[in-house]
Amino acid sequence: MIFDLLTAISIIIALVNAEAFPASPDYTTDANPQLPAITFQPVNYTFPDCQNGPLKNNLVCNPAANYLDRAKALISEFTVEELYNNTGNTSPGVPRLGIPAYQWWTEGLHGIASSPGLQYAANGEFIYSTSFPQPILMSAGFDDPLIYQVASTISTEGRAFNNHGRSGLDYWTPNINPFRDQRWGRGQETPGEDPYRIAQYVYNLINGLQGGIGQQSLKVAATCKHFFGYDIESWEGHSRLGYDAIIPDQDIADFYLVPFQSCVRDANVASTMCSYNAVNGVPSCANQPFLQNVIRDYYGLGEGVIVSDCDAIYNIWNPHYYADTPAGAAAAALKAGVDVNCGNTYQLYLGEAYSNGTVTEQELQTALTHQYATLIRLGYFDPAQTQPYRYLGWNDVSTPYAETLAYQAAVEGITLLKNDGTLPFAKSVKKLALIGPWANATTQMQGNYAGVAPYLISPVQGAQQAGYEVTYTIGTQINTTSTDGYAAALANAKDADAIVYIGGIDETIEAEAMDRETIVWPGNQLDLISQLSALGKPLVVLQMGGGQVDDTALKTNNNVNSLLWGGYPGQSGGKAIFDILRGNVAPAGRLPSTQYPADYVNQVPMTDMTLRPSATNPGRTYMWYTGTPVYEFGYGLHYTNFTAQLLSPNKQQFNIGTLIQASKFHYQFADQAVVTEFAVEVANTGKVTSDYSTLLFVQSQNGPGPYKNKSLVSYSRLHNLFPGARQTAVLPVTLGSLSTVDTQGNRYIYPGTYNFTVDVDVKTTFQIELTGQATLIEEFPVNAN
Repeated sequence: MIFDLLTAISIIIALVNAEAFPASPDYTTDANPQLPAITFQPVNYTFPDCQNGPLKNNLVCNPAANYLDRAKALISEFTVEELYNNTGNTSPGVPRLGIPAYQWWTEGLHGIASSPGLQYAANGEFIYSTSFPQPILMSAGFDDPLIYQVASTISTEGRAFNNHGRSGLDYWTPNINPFRDQRWGRGQETPGEDPYRIAQYVYNLINGLQGGIGQQSLKVAATCKHFFGYDIESWEGHSRLGYDAIIPDQDIADFYLVPFQSCVRDANVASTMCSYNAVNGVPSCANQPFLQNVIRDYYGLGEGVIVSDCDAIYNIWNPHYYADTPAGAAAAALKAGVDVNCGNTYQLYLGEAYSNGTVTEQELQTALTHQYATLIRLGYFDPAQTQPYRYLGWNDVSTPYAETLAYQAAVEGITLLKNDGTLPFAKSVKKLALIGPWANATTQMQGNYAGVAPYLISPVQGAQQAGYEVTYTIGTQINTTSTDGYAAALANAKDADAIVYIGGIDETIEAEAMDRETIVWPGNQLDLISQLSALGKPLVVLQMGGGQVDDTALKTNNNVNSLLWGGYPGQSGGKAIFDILRGNVAPAGRLPSTQYPADYVNQVPMTDMTLRPSATNPGRTYMWYTGTPVYEFGYGLHYTNFTAQLLSPNKQQFNIGTLIQASKFHYQFADQAVVTEFAVEVANTGKVTSDYSTLLFVQSQNGPGPYKNKSLVSYSRLHNLFPGARQTAVLPVTLGSLSTVDTQGNRYIYPGTYNFTVDVDVKTTFQIELTGQATLIEEFPVNAN
């Protein structure tokens, strides 16, 4: 979608990028009958009047009472019709009780965003908000405090919009499905492929969004999505609406559930979204063992909200055919624990399900109690003067701090993949030829689920602001075979001191409802780059987009001097790119996902959900892949050199029984127990000030195989290491990071040697030896209740 700077976007246009807007390709390619239309009320948020309204004597208006008791007192006043009328994302409220209408669907993936629940003004105040980089790029910074700061800023801006009637308080973010296959169109929304990295990212994000962890009051209510096994949009006839993901229990526990455990159990998120797909024959929004036993009971969502993806409840009937009728689908979802239906299936069919006895009034009341308990935690019924966030307004949106943070997030994630010394550009480089379909990008830099940015600094503008004389030619489009632009691009390049090609993929190639068939550079971009490389000029290439493409041709071409990955860098993308190219700041990002050779897509179909290598699968992610990656997870170069040495003992020994016994006194869950902390001293031995992300990996061959290549267990980003400076990274190692999941999905600690390495190029190594008996620390959660 395209919009002018500082111009509001209509809700309908914004929904092209939203959760399953009915015009998405899925709704036109699936053999579904007419879906019930999703309707949206105009945004005009107001708060209930607890001073003079009909509810003034109801317990819901007593701030001193328990929030759950308050919600139950409110819901007891609803009629059955009022109950099921308020089960959709567009909730009409109950006018006779003074309960305003409410829109549950608001987005905030990398900044508050255009969505049914948020409306920008056409002029004056509230016409824009801060647009951060996409999560895939922010994750590449491996900087957890930064993620917290970004999330805190997003929730502040969300509250400011809400206080002026322009936004809801429930945000359907983050997307924490692991980026299992680089063909997935929504990988840009995720923190990458590693479940440990995602778990830490989401913990810090939820902390910032909700205003703390474990508190009764909420700043905004976050929603972890999509539960679970969801990472296919539309691939070779397989649609997300009806796809049945066949996943072994071992992979469910070891990979797919790890981020949700962190989000729900550890970060205490307020809400979870169930996904379109089925897992092992059961649609996610009808999967009571997982929604009730795992999410609510085992992980502890409790009285929090479970919301469906948009029309996913309807899809329980069609195309899953798990239920015989739409009313049966609605009943199955309600009984499984889904409280809010994005769409109209609940409102249209729960009345029928109630009439035929398949749902009860108590089940309807439970769903509405969960909804309003969350709103009560958000201060929805409380006097404004008692609420810590009601004072926020337009002056708290897109502040200088927020703008600096958006820039920092972009700079920290941009990753240097190849460099022969061309970067940073020498002072003699004054005239740049900018070429490629991303070279003058604006809204393109935002990716999906974006809001209206206060400004968008294109690469062309970034180069100009950096003081370069710039000539720009597009050269070629993202995906075309036309060579019409070659001549102009080559002529432009011949007259420049250096060439910067900026291309790759974007949302015309990877998007919601659209997966990729290949992982090559699309169109004829590589051909143009090859011709540019033959000119004998310094040539820098930026690979943009969320998913990786095969860079082999650029990696092996000696005339391509430098190569960087830039993701979707947000509102300050152009400035961030050229501050790095010029050397104003040094790159220190690390790839959050594996870059595979192009033939990988021919070796395993997207529909193979297993992780471990087999006769038909070369293995998924850096943990299991048996081939040679083009660039591996965690890879990233610098403008300087670093060394690392261990300040702790290089071999430590612990008894398993003693560790587990001690964990009971200090930790709620055994996997959280810290076994030891390694102190690693990092020294900058080069000539350029730079950040450095200390990544700690472990590998073992203990317990039953097959064994992982290695796995990330800890990391820490060190900032501003001056030439000759040393800083110490403290890297905790938990019991969970040393555990092994068996084929039944149970998690064990096994005795044996665990080998640790710092960084992908192995800067230093050390060991832990565990003695004693193999011990179960966590049963497969479905079997745990």
